[in-house]
Amino acid sequence: MSNLLVLGGSGRTGAHVLEHAARRGHHVRALVRNPAKVQAPAGVELIQGNPANINDLRKAAEGTEAVISALNNARTSDNPWAKPVSPPMFMTDAARNTLTVMGEQDIRRIVLTSTQGAGDDWARLNPLVKTFIKLSNVKAGFEDHTGLDQVVRASSGIDWTLARAVTLTDKPLSGPVRAAEAGTEKPGVRINRADLAQFLVQTIEDDTWIRKAPLVWNTRG
Repeated sequence: MSNLLVLGGSGRTGAHVLEHAARRGHHVRALVRNPAKVQAPAGVELIQGNPANINDLRKAAEGTEAVISALNNARTSDNPWAKPVSPPMFMTDAARNTLTVMGEQDIRRIVLTSTQGAGDDWARLNPLVKTFIKLSNVKAGFEDHTGLDQVVRASSGIDWTLARAVTLTDKPLSGPVRAAEAGTEKPGVRINRADLAQFLVQTIEDDTWIRKAPLVWNTRG
């Protein structure tokens, strides 16, 4: 059993992370802006705060051994033309703060959600997909994911994993999940948030994919 700090626990993927980590017997603490709005499983400790505030992170991280970040860049809806509502480079700034706090408190392990096409995977995207991203408000999220990728890769003394999810869906658990380094296999087209959450927790538990950024997808469903 580990003492886990979860960031983004109020989100659609993060809620599954809280549930699965608690079910697996971890002691889970989540840093959330409004604890009253989070329906957390029994035993999950909710700390009020903002991951963009380094002092809030310092308080939330005390006594923890690993971090799972399911933070994302939010828009007013899932429509690709919807207006971004997160501050510019929110995930990047939160990751920078998190890594600083981890260094201060000697926490070595972190698993973060990322996306297909972030960082060096951009070159592998279909040209039509690239054009769609550049012309839509999805662009802000991709820029943030790439900034996150760069900050995490530049960290020293941290055992990180960037889980690059393909298109996310809200369907129920369907498994199985496949992960592979970009360019080594043709990935599937989607992954359910619940399955991604289980992958994040499993990756923390068995220390797989350290200092790597695998693509993650459902092999069926």
